[in-house]
Amino acid sequence: MLRDKIIPCVKERIRRLLIDYAHPWYVERMWRARGKRFDWDHPRDINEKIQWLLCYGDTSRWSDLSDKLRVRDHLADMGLQELLVPLLGHWAKPEDIDFETLPGRFVLKCNHDSGSTIVVDKSRRPDYDDIRRRLAQHLRRRHGYVNGETYYNCITPCILAEQYLEDAGTSFSTSLVDYKVWCFDGKPYCVWACYSRSDEAVYVNVYDMQWNVHPEHSVFTDHYRDGRGKVPRPKTLTQMIDVAARLSEGFPEVRVDLFEVNGRLYFSELTFACYGGLMDFYTDAFLRELGDQVTLPPRHS
Repeated sequence: MLRDKIIPCVKERIRRLLIDYAHPWYVERMWRARGKRFDWDHPRDINEKIQWLLCYGDTSRWSDLSDKLRVRDHLADMGLQELLVPLLGHWAKPEDIDFETLPGRFVLKCNHDSGSTIVVDKSRRPDYDDIRRRLAQHLRRRHGYVNGETYYNCITPCILAEQYLEDAGTSFSTSLVDYKVWCFDGKPYCVWACYSRSDEAVYVNVYDMQWNVHPEHSVFTDHYRDGRGKVPRPKTLTQMIDVAARLSEGFPEVRVDLFEVNGRLYFSELTFACYGGLMDFYTDAFLRELGDQVTLPPRHS
C-alpha cells in the first residue's frame, strides 16, 4: 500500500530533522529508550563522551579527516605518505570508471561512508554493471544520518580505487587484520584487533600497548566473536604506536585504523565517532575505562 511506503519515509525525514536541529534531544530520546538518562554535564563512558562531542565539540576538522580521499593529503603533509595504500584512481560517478585500465585485482570504495568496499577480481569475471549499481546506491547514501555522525554529510562523495593488499603471513585470518588503535589526544591506549572479517562475523580482541590480550573487555556475540588471542604481536607495533600518537594529537578521542601487510604498515582511516557512540561490543566497565581517558574541551558554540 502507498501508506506503507509513505509513513517510513516521513518518519525517516523527521529523524533526520531532529538530528540536524535538535541533536541533544534526539540523543536523550535514544538513551531513554535504553532505560538510561543522559547527563550532559557529567558524561562518563566513551559512548556518552562521543555523543557529547558530536553535539557540543568542535568537529570542524572531522569531515576532511574522515574523507578517505582528502585525508591522504593530511598524511602527506605530515610526511606519512609512505603509509598510504597506492591510489589507482577516483571518480565522481560509477559510469566514469574504466575497468579496462585497472589491474587484475583492486579495491573499490566510497570516500564518505562505511561498508561500501568491493574487492574486484577480474579472473572471476565480475559483473561491472552490478558493481556500478551498488556503488551508485552507496553514493546516494547520507552516511551521517545512520548514527548521527553528521560531519560525514559534509563530504563530497566519490569512488576510490586502491591497490589490492594481500598478506602472505596471516594463515589464521581470511582477511587483513585491522589494528584499530584507541587514542586520546596523542596517547595511544589500546588496540582493537579484528580478523577474518565477513558479512556474518568478525573475530576480535582488545590488546594493551604491551600486546597482552584482554578478552574480559569484550562482549562477544554471534557477529563479534572471540579472537582467542590469535593475533600475534605486530612487527610494526612500535611504528604503529608512534603513527597513532602523531595522528591523534589534538583530538580528545579518535581511533586510528591501520593494517600491517608483509611487515609494512599501512593507513586505513581515522574514526572519530565509533559506531556513533552506540558501541555494545565492549563491557560497561571497559566503556567507562575508555571514557575516563577522554578530557572534554569547553563547549563549542
